[in-house]
Amino acid sequence: MLVEDEKKVADFVACGLRAERFAVDVAADGPGAIQMLAACQYDFVILDLMLPGLSGSEVLKRIRSEE
Repeated sequence: MLVEDEKKVADFVACGLRAERFAVDVAADGPGAIQMLAACQYDFVILDLMLPGLSGSEVLKRIRSEE
């Protein structure tokens, strides 16, 4: 999962990961990331820290509290 609010950056990183045959879901904000994380289980998350709606740090705290 990739969490990045800048579309050009998200597209670039996702394209590179897909070229290496990774499946990539993209969230553009903190609340969207939380929703996606509740719906799916991901092997890893690439997380921007400065996100709209909910900071990357807060998203990370919530991920860790679920473990």
